[in-house]
Amino acid sequence: MLVPLVEAEAPTCGGKAAALGALLRAGLPVPDGFVVPFEVYDAAVCDFERHRDQRDDPGAVDDTFARRPLQPAVFQALEHALDELGDPPVAVRSSAADEDASGASAAGQYESILGVRGVADVADAVRVCWASLHAPRAAAYRTLAGEEGSVAEHLAMAVIVHRHLDAGVAGVMFTPVGAGEPTVLEASWGLGPSIVAGTVTPDTYRIHPDGTVTCVVGDKRTRLDRIGFEVRVAGVPVERRQQHTLDDATATRLAKLGRTVAAVLGAPQDIEWALEDGRLWLLQARPITATPPALRPPDAAPSGPLTLAGTPGSSGTATGTARTVRGPQDFAHVQPGDILICPTTDPAWTPLLRIAAGVV
Repeated sequence: MLVPLVEAEAPTCGGKAAALGALLRAGLPVPDGFVVPFEVYDAAVCDFERHRDQRDDPGAVDDTFARRPLQPAVFQALEHALDELGDPPVAVRSSAADEDASGASAAGQYESILGVRGVADVADAVRVCWASLHAPRAAAYRTLAGEEGSVAEHLAMAVIVHRHLDAGVAGVMFTPVGAGEPTVLEASWGLGPSIVAGTVTPDTYRIHPDGTVTCVVGDKRTRLDRIGFEVRVAGVPVERRQQHTLDDATATRLAKLGRTVAAVLGAPQDIEWALEDGRLWLLQARPITATPPALRPPDAAPSGPLTLAGTPGSSGTATGTARTVRGPQDFAHVQPGDILICPTTDPAWTPLLRIAAGVV
């Protein structure tokens, strides 16, 4: 019923799980675990449809699905698999049928829950991942990617359950796309979602083919850590905010590991990694679908009459009403064609980004 992570393949477990399985089979450092495959999700949907109240909306699987208990056989399989791992804290991650594809990654559209402990909470987290397949932001992403017609009929969600890592430093890595290009790393204190969600300005490292390492240090004001049974945000002491998270030797080790991952998976990769007690781990690898922007040296001055400068996330120009949006509480004020002025965005903002002319 459940699939060992090392045996995961895309047709049964999704692209994200399949990539980790391939890396495990190649002997690379991936936390061990297992996968709740598509067939278990499909059976749960069928069971939900049979028992759903006729008064419910027949067109969608909503949060009622997330609250419905797992079938006893699935619960028992989870309990057995967790016992075999030693019942440690685990990370519960989505692996949808349309996730981590070569054309569109669906990065951040589905749920991942870190630091989960015990079969009851793991079962809850599995259901949350399943339900996120039908969340508005995921539907909006599929529409923007032009997938709705072809993919909607084949929506399915597998779920990865593997050991949670209490990372001291974590981040993302982009392996070179072309000859002569550097490996690009972003790193921050604590767990990786701080970078993925855009809540910190990470350190950015470039490891060049000649072995040189350059770094622009970010102002890392917060960090995410597991404290007991919860994952919490904490402030970073002032004296550590602008300290380097990695030394050059570790950055070089990461770049070498990234090149190995790209060779195993056969394409340049966008990799999530973690450093725990001096040991490097791979948490995810997906094909690169967008090239990271060029890094401007920190002492470079903007040219021309500009009063503000930054790193571009996409090309082009736009004109519109500037709208300050500090969080979801301001979403209702945004009108089509506005320029969003905001501190950060995350996948929950996807519906807003469909109507905005630009984002700062």
